[in-house]
Amino acid sequence: MQQERNTATELSEDDLALIQVLQASPRMGWADAAKVLDVHATTLAARWERLTASGAAWVTAHLAGDPKQMLLAYVAVDCEMNRRESVTAQLAAVPEIVTVEEAASNRDLMLTVITRSLEEFSEKIISRLKAIEGLTKYQVALCTRLHSSGDDWRLNVLSRAQLATLRTLGPQAVAEEAKAAAGQLPESHLDLLPFLARDGRATAAEIARGLGRHPATVQRQLNRVLASGILSFRCEIAQRYSSFPVTCQWFVNVPAGQHEAAAAGIRTISNVRLSASTTGPTNFVIIMWLHTLADVMSAELALQQKVPGIDIVESAVMLRTVKRVGWMLKEDTTASGAVVHAGSLGAAAD
Repeated sequence: MQQERNTATELSEDDLALIQVLQASPRMGWADAAKVLDVHATTLAARWERLTASGAAWVTAHLAGDPKQMLLAYVAVDCEMNRRESVTAQLAAVPEIVTVEEAASNRDLMLTVITRSLEEFSEKIISRLKAIEGLTKYQVALCTRLHSSGDDWRLNVLSRAQLATLRTLGPQAVAEEAKAAAGQLPESHLDLLPFLARDGRATAAEIARGLGRHPATVQRQLNRVLASGILSFRCEIAQRYSSFPVTCQWFVNVPAGQHEAAAAGIRTISNVRLSASTTGPTNFVIIMWLHTLADVMSAELALQQKVPGIDIVESAVMLRTVKRVGWMLKEDTTASGAVVHAGSLGAAAD
């Protein structure tokens, strides 16, 4: 059951509805969004500007992490307690470490890492982990199949009529043959990535001004980048405003040969933010956003009902998200405005 919202500090229903529209189609134009919400386009643009200025919501683009194209890894880190703050800051400064979370478990920190290859992961990440003073241990789980991610999570505040309209206006699926060309994108195209990481709704004209290129040239490059499938676009919301302030991650085993069936069952649980098959001591990882800590038990029951034979090995509640897909967050979960991203598929950029 959805919790009551404190209207003095929480977002309005209109704010949440706009965010869900952009969750479904992060680059949707205001004219189309107006058709879904029956609100004037200029009003929606002003509302979005207010939300982004406050750090309550933002649109970003990040490397998709598809194991067919690149390497996606989940890394558990232990560190000396008196150096935890320093270790966390150093890890968050690494562009390829896209997410950093503090955990209330036998793992001090949980990292999500995206690199171009296993070799780059060893060169850029493992060597960096070994060099950080106070970092005492790490454990790596490599993603072999990404079943669902935060891009798929929704607030579920829109009406059926609004959802029906949204489906007629949403983005078209990217063809597999277009995705296969991702590795062939030239450096000139990859130069667009830092701009899209800072603002996933950035236009070709805005990017062209930043790069000093002709808008028509950038529009062609942008179209190719969007079609390649190397990027995932997502509209994020500060977790405190989502009515789901608790993040829990599970490390589980599912029977061999049942990963796709398990993923399909897990996908029907609306709270799920991520599900992936992995290597390591367990073979599957699941992340959910929950209303309260009491919902951890309810979520585990749902997992057992949806996935026959699932073995829940460990659960970890996150105390704080320091960095989420490149964006540095404040203590209150709002965006700080600072973005640390991998730039041109691995090159450090501000």
